Amino acid sequence: MLPAIFGLSGTELTPDERAFFRDSDPAGYILFGRNIENRSQLRKLTDGLRAIHGRERLLITIDQEGGRVQRMKEPEWLRYPPGERFDRLYDLAPASAIEAARVNAEALGLDLAEVGITCTHAPLLDVRQPDADEVIGDRAFGSEPLRVAALGRAVLDGLARAGIAGTIKHMPGHGRSSCDTHKALPTVTASDAELEWDLAPFRALHDAPIGMTGHLVFTAWDAENPATQSAFVIEEIIRKRIGFDGLLLTDDLDMEALSGSVPERAERAIAAGCDIALNCWAKMPDMQDIAARLPAMSARTEERLERALIFTASVQTVVERQAHLLAKRDSLFDLAGAGARA
Repeated sequence: MLPAIFGLSGTELTPDERAFFRDSDPAGYILFGRNIENRSQLRKLTDGLRAIHGRERLLITIDQEGGRVQRMKEPEWLRYPPGERFDRLYDLAPASAIEAARVNAEALGLDLAEVGITCTHAPLLDVRQPDADEVIGDRAFGSEPLRVAALGRAVLDGLARAGIAGTIKHMPGHGRSSCDTHKALPTVTASDAELEWDLAPFRALHDAPIGMTGHLVFTAWDAENPATQSAFVIEEIIRKRIGFDGLLLTDDLDMEALSGSVPERAERAIAAGCDIALNCWAKMPDMQDIAARLPAMSARTEERLERALIFTASVQTVVERQAHLLAKRDSLFDLAGAGARA
């Protein structure tokens, strides 16, 4: 198996994609708005991916956080609130905020399970900083690590109840970013002691099934390489200090924070210790070169992948269950009054 996740070009698999995916056998796939029309089309697409590999348990992922990062959109699917809304509720009623985050995540997860998706790249465990770029912004669960961890744990639990694997991101922390990593490479100059604040939520949820790196340079740890391509950050900070032994994905390798060709970026990330290279944009030459450059998946990565997928499940009928969960979430918001509203 190839230690890569690939994107798809459209709402149906092309013959070239089908043949390439069969031959290269990637670990999984990521879906975007360009791949999505409606429930029946999306379920047919994910069923087609499973048919290529003959595996019912397949890592089919999406960025479905809620708020401004939601690939499955209205009117076909429900709109979900951003992390900031739960942060505001936590100010008024912490226990209600945690329960609202859990049932919201379960309802969101049921949307995914219904169409054959097995993983969403959420929750964010980035601790928001007041002077940082808005690339994280209202996506965060707040600016206090224990609160972020509590709400993040609720999201993981809710997703798991729907049969969906969550992804903690962006390790070792994106909350101090001075720019959008889609456009440039941020350098974080905080000290090792200061960065303990950023690590705390990840350490609290180190048992999550899947994690994602961030494309930031941390001068306290490695002044030359972004975390995604830093052997020191991956081994000493993510694996040892945080204690994360789950499946470690890169963030999207097409982001302008990274230098070199996309295949070169993938090769450096895997060499540094990431389990899976995430290539989102379905450019066949890039995917072919990644497949040529990367080694076969290691036994340790295979075990982490299997562990991440073991509790995932497809759910066919979700409407009644989901309506109950969302009514419960909204009642918790309402109990706290307008102060918790977006």
